[in-house]
Amino acid sequence: MKEVKIYDTTLRDGSQGEGISYSVMDKVRIAKELDLLGVQFIEGGWPGSNPKDMEFFRKMFAHKLKSAKLVAFSMTRRTNIKAEEDANLKSLLKAGVEIITIVGKTWDLHVREVLKVSPEENIQIIKDTVKFLTSKGLTIFYDAEHFFDAFRTNRDYSLACLTAAIEAGAKAICLCDTNGGTLTSEISRVIGEIRQKFPGASIGIHCHNDAGVAVANSIAGVEAGVDMVQGTINGIGERCGNADLIPIIANLKIKLGIKCIPDGNLKNLTSVSHFISEISNMRVKNEQPFVGDSAFAHKGGMHINAIVKDPHTYEHIDPTLVGNHRRILVSELGGKTGILLRAKSLELDLSKEDPQTKKILQLVQKLEHEGYHFEAAEASFELLMKRALKKYKNFFELESFKVVIEKHTNKKLTSEAIIKIKVRGTKEHTAAEGDGPVNALDNALRKALKDFYPTLSEMHLSDFKVRVLDEKSGTAARVRVLIQSQDESDTWSTIGVSENIIEASWQALVDSVEYKLLKDKLG
Repeated sequence: MKEVKIYDTTLRDGSQGEGISYSVMDKVRIAKELDLLGVQFIEGGWPGSNPKDMEFFRKMFAHKLKSAKLVAFSMTRRTNIKAEEDANLKSLLKAGVEIITIVGKTWDLHVREVLKVSPEENIQIIKDTVKFLTSKGLTIFYDAEHFFDAFRTNRDYSLACLTAAIEAGAKAICLCDTNGGTLTSEISRVIGEIRQKFPGASIGIHCHNDAGVAVANSIAGVEAGVDMVQGTINGIGERCGNADLIPIIANLKIKLGIKCIPDGNLKNLTSVSHFISEISNMRVKNEQPFVGDSAFAHKGGMHINAIVKDPHTYEHIDPTLVGNHRRILVSELGGKTGILLRAKSLELDLSKEDPQTKKILQLVQKLEHEGYHFEAAEASFELLMKRALKKYKNFFELESFKVVIEKHTNKKLTSEAIIKIKVRGTKEHTAAEGDGPVNALDNALRKALKDFYPTLSEMHLSDFKVRVLDEKSGTAARVRVLIQSQDESDTWSTIGVSENIIEASWQALVDSVEYKLLKDKLG
């Protein structure tokens, strides 16, 4: 079985993505997660460029990796200075790692316009750097920056740079599509030529995603002969990002049968992707292949019907292979099959011929026409079904609520909610302030219910989204409010729709509270 090494550069190249800033402990946590996934190399950063990266390497002495090798990154020596006197290279010796990746100029355009040296001097810089580091007993990977642009414009010089690195002792050469503009057919052709030119060398590929083909280019590189793939988790990185290792790993193992991480670790792809998104303070992409929440979500009635009969009809793999799961979305497009599958998951007795099934489908179609969106609010849909089937009794009844927003000159805006409800035959009349009208309503409702349902103290609202459904109506437009809530063990979403944002928020808020109580089997 062919084997390809996975080289992760999330902590270095990925951290250059806009809006990403890792603390030292963030980097330690990510490194440990990548180690558990089973990648072979983790590029921890550039020790000579900033104190944070050097501190990370120091911290990692106390957090030994189980299987991955930690790699430090730097550039070739500066011009007009000896390698042994270069501060960046000396910092590498203090990082305490066995493997160093050195990036060097390979494109004569960069040599002339950026380094401002002759092509011959750049070749000597590559040789000096690699020789110095290998003399210290270190393993060197050479990243040939802008290689595909270089090969396209000056083939002989780009090959001379690779030859210099290999002859100086580099263990591997990595071909970088640094500008991310090379198309897949060219990647395959060029790597085929390089493999013939250097038959015994270890060759890697490092693609950026500026043309939207970084994953395809990386896989094409493997098929053409590379034995190492560099990339980042979720494809994070500068500009349009790097090659996303999540689909690369999944495709290599499942589609091509290539060994790249341990067999039992493939199921960790989804959790690793989500973990690093959270640490990076980025939204998990629902549509991300293999690991996104929508990757195996089915909405169309024809699709759902086929999936029930045979999942292969609309799924290219079993989602459990990568730690994901199938989702059947309930919507006006889903037909009776979607209703029945959801009913089955809730242990509700329904059949296709049951009049109640048709009734619920018609209700869903009517509400979605009004602006509801139940695929994004499964908790509200569960309540809707149980109410329609008379399998559910409300935990409280609203008599009235009032929200007062007050603003005085040079003073903070204040919001107060006043609520009258009936709980188990008892009337409750409470008031509470909040950071905005919805927060005030939430506080007042909890205050009224706390003595009856103490478990409400375990939940909180974690997200609040408002969407205007008909912009042409201006301030009279209908709005959709989605509220995400969570407790110690679960997360759920609820929905409300109205021309009044407070009313829509109240609907979603009530569903959120009632779902929590239903989940706790109270009442």
